[in-house]
Amino acid sequence: MYFEDFLKPELIWTNSDASTHLEVFELIAAKAHKELFVEDNFLEKIKEREETFPTGLELEGYAVAIPHTDPECVKEQFIAVLTSKEGIPFKRMDDASKEVKANIIFMLGLNEPHSQLEVLQQLMGVLQNKETVEKLLSFDNESDILEYLKGVTK
Repeated sequence: MYFEDFLKPELIWTNSDASTHLEVFELIAAKAHKELFVEDNFLEKIKEREETFPTGLELEGYAVAIPHTDPECVKEQFIAVLTSKEGIPFKRMDDASKEVKANIIFMLGLNEPHSQLEVLQQLMGVLQNKETVEKLLSFDNESDILEYLKGVTK
């Protein structure tokens, strides 16, 4: 399956005013739960996983975070996307004593191991292209992000 197959219009936010990673988790988990994409324990599990294995990643001129959790918490696979011009603090995946201010958060709700590997490879292709990331951050509405990501991940 392809990255774009997991994108859900209802799980995309632009210019979020969330100021902590916990606010991001609560926002996404509540919507994913409402849409019946996740089990009741999804929020708790994603918090636990982030505490143990932080997902903040510093790239050239911007930062991202890719939180995810156990497959058994996911009923229907999805990728949630949230952008923030100010950046949201996440602990770094390579050094948890340091933080990054993530401008884009891709929360992965995947429940099949082979899907996760393929999606991560496609996602890294997106994230390593500075021009693509800058374009994503320039959008002010969710449908532009959705259409753009569908175009760049084919």
